[in-house]
Amino acid sequence: MRKPRHLSAEERALWDRVAERATPLHDNRQDPAPDALPIPKPKKPMAPRGPLPDFRVGQKANTARTHDVMRPLVDRLAAAPVNMDSKSFGKMKRGKLKPEARIDLHGMTMAEAHPELVAFILGSQSMGRRLVLVITGKGKDRDDGGPIPTRHGILRHQVPQWLALPPLSQAILQVTPAHLKHGGHGAYYVYLRRNR
Repeated sequence: MRKPRHLSAEERALWDRVAERATPLHDNRQDPAPDALPIPKPKKPMAPRGPLPDFRVGQKANTARTHDVMRPLVDRLAAAPVNMDSKSFGKMKRGKLKPEARIDLHGMTMAEAHPELVAFILGSQSMGRRLVLVITGKGKDRDDGGPIPTRHGILRHQVPQWLALPPLSQAILQVTPAHLKHGGHGAYYVYLRRNR
């Protein structure tokens, strides 16, 4: 703690001249002696503490809870409402419906894949196709060990978001992960609306 700085003789003389010219707000107040310093209050001695309890970092953390803000993509697509015929939806999920066309985005960057996907979906709808397959690949595990985890398969997570946004959202009726024989979690079935 720093020691208080005391006024020099010049500063004290200047202060006295200012104080003489000032009119007090309250007349009943008594001025303290100029050389008197406030008496410091004695500090209470600290009570002795016992030894610290055993402690381990993270011992109270709930490790069963996931740390991702959003649910996994597969769970979100599975929980999405069915917008198409339920019989056709069941066949599609079991891999019984054959896709009429497919696009393979595997190995493309996001900048290359997005325009290709938009052209493919809108072109397929204009041709009257109903079920198309979009292959994204499962992605490589690229976690660099940094504090922010990186997603496994960037296109696999980005494609459903692109499909939910305009101009593609108006053309799509349903998106669901593909059956294993059509690529499993590395591909999506996209069921298109009829072109009117």
